[in-house]
Amino acid sequence: MNPAQTYDAIIAGAGAAGLMCAREASLRGKRVLVLERTDKPGKKILISGGGRCNFTNLHCAPANFLSSNPHFAKAALARYTPADFLRLVESHHIPYHEKTLGQLFCDRSARDILRLFEHDCASFGVTIRVNQAIREIRRDDTFLVRTDDAEYRAPALVVSTGGASIPKMGATGAGYDIARQFGLRVVPPRPALVPLAFSPEDAARYADLAGVSAEVVASFGAASFCEKMLFTHRGLSGPAILQISSYWKPGEAISIDLAPGADVMRPVLEDRLPRNANSARAALRAVLPTRLASRWFEHNPPQRFTNAALEDYERRIHRWQIVPAGDEGFEKAEVTAGGIDTAELSSRTFEARRVPGLFFIGEVVDVTGQLGGFNFQWAWSSAFCAAQAI
Repeated sequence: MNPAQTYDAIIAGAGAAGLMCAREASLRGKRVLVLERTDKPGKKILISGGGRCNFTNLHCAPANFLSSNPHFAKAALARYTPADFLRLVESHHIPYHEKTLGQLFCDRSARDILRLFEHDCASFGVTIRVNQAIREIRRDDTFLVRTDDAEYRAPALVVSTGGASIPKMGATGAGYDIARQFGLRVVPPRPALVPLAFSPEDAARYADLAGVSAEVVASFGAASFCEKMLFTHRGLSGPAILQISSYWKPGEAISIDLAPGADVMRPVLEDRLPRNANSARAALRAVLPTRLASRWFEHNPPQRFTNAALEDYERRIHRWQIVPAGDEGFEKAEVTAGGIDTAELSSRTFEARRVPGLFFIGEVVDVTGQLGGFNFQWAWSSAFCAAQAI
């Protein structure tokens, strides 16, 4: 094997965080090498947002992130904001639009975001090498990184390998292994922004409603999201369920308000409709998709039609308790919760406190954004901070 090639920084992983860090570090005059284990960079960028890349959110705040340390994200999000990334997008003349809740998408394609990084990295002299699985990392006065066919040295190693979600796109637990090699703690990774699976009993009741959706409020503990819920053959999905899945704890119930803001039983309580099962079912159908209303009523009928019973029934409509059997795993998860313990890292630079020159950024860190562009903003912000410290 030839002598090790030297750089100012080696970045492991050419996803959103890795490419952003490479761009920013090279902009500061650093010689940067990016090693990507798959055959091309930015694969998850290309599939994100239905191929349009929900690249940030105008309303990004620390409250939109889940972590063992809820304060950790504050410094990075303040140093590099959605407005900062938006200026970068606009400087490349990428057309974009705002959807609901501050979500920004490319007008044309997610490829525009990837081209931005490919153009700038090439212009600033970044070396990107694909099909480069890291086989060994050693550290003396610098980091030595060995792949199957080469060795590289640098005083800084940035780990941006992502989480364990969507393994078919090349995700592995490599970043966690690197952390453990250097004695850093890892919060156990778990699927997040993931569909939830029915129990056998609920599958028998509701699985054939696959394709039916409704605007709901899904809640667990203090977390609550008002968005669409989608029935699938296996369980529940849609934005409201993906959001609450990041907070849900196995074995416990989530609460679903099936008719947010509606006073469903009011026509029956006010005797505008007869007090019987048919009228109660009709009242439910007036606010829910017909198939969902009929099926939910079939398995959750009111027991009586007194005022007290109907008021209790109203409460049940707004607090449907369902205990998922589990989630659909990393294969269906959009992101990974857990990761490198934030106590091990500087919140300003993302450098490991006990291993100078070793950085962790993006999804591999124990900071997980909600649905809607927040995880991309975390990638940009954490990468920017690390790049300034290399």
